[in-house]
Amino acid sequence: MSALTWAVAAVVTDDTGRVLLCQQGRGARRYALPGGRLRPAEGPVRAALRDIRAETGWDIEVIDLVGVYHLAGTAGEAAAGRAGPLPDVLVHVFRARAAGARPATDPPPGCRLSWHSPDALPRVVTPLTRAAVTDATAGRSGVLRDVQWAPDTVGSAPLPAARPAEEGRPGIGQDGQRPGTGQDGPPGAGQPPEQRGEAANPSRHP
Repeated sequence: MSALTWAVAAVVTDDTGRVLLCQQGRGARRYALPGGRLRPAEGPVRAALRDIRAETGWDIEVIDLVGVYHLAGTAGEAAAGRAGPLPDVLVHVFRARAAGARPATDPPPGCRLSWHSPDALPRVVTPLTRAAVTDATAGRSGVLRDVQWAPDTVGSAPLPAARPAEEGRPGIGQDGQRPGTGQDGPPGAGQPPEQRGEAANPSRHP
């Protein structure tokens, strides 16, 4: 296993149930959930609030944790434009709602945002995105799943901690408190965790 990176992402829905996706950079990059890396001494919920606002301009309300996804590459596998193997990433994926009818700020350049029905995702989505959206819309929480960088390689192992989400369940945060929205940070939220090294035109990484 390579050095482990801790990251966050969220299945953010609007009032109609559509999911917010980001297509980073130029060319044929795949659509992915918004997210980024944790900073030192930063909890996953706070990182999700900060990264998603910085990347998309949207404030979000975190509802609960869909699951923890281990994103790993095959030993020795390297991406175009990247030296060495793909990193191992442990991603906390949250279920969240968009706060308000429009973004709180303009998103920075480089992230092309779009809303999609969970039943009609774009063909070119990352494996983690497809797995997490499927789990979130099925009402699962506490999922533990292995996902490979390559498409169509989502782990099919049982979901040992999966359970239905509770309707109206309060959000989670540090010390069990409901997190607030609008936790902003400086521009530069990273690329969605599973897009790092995917294309030849490198950009900011979480």
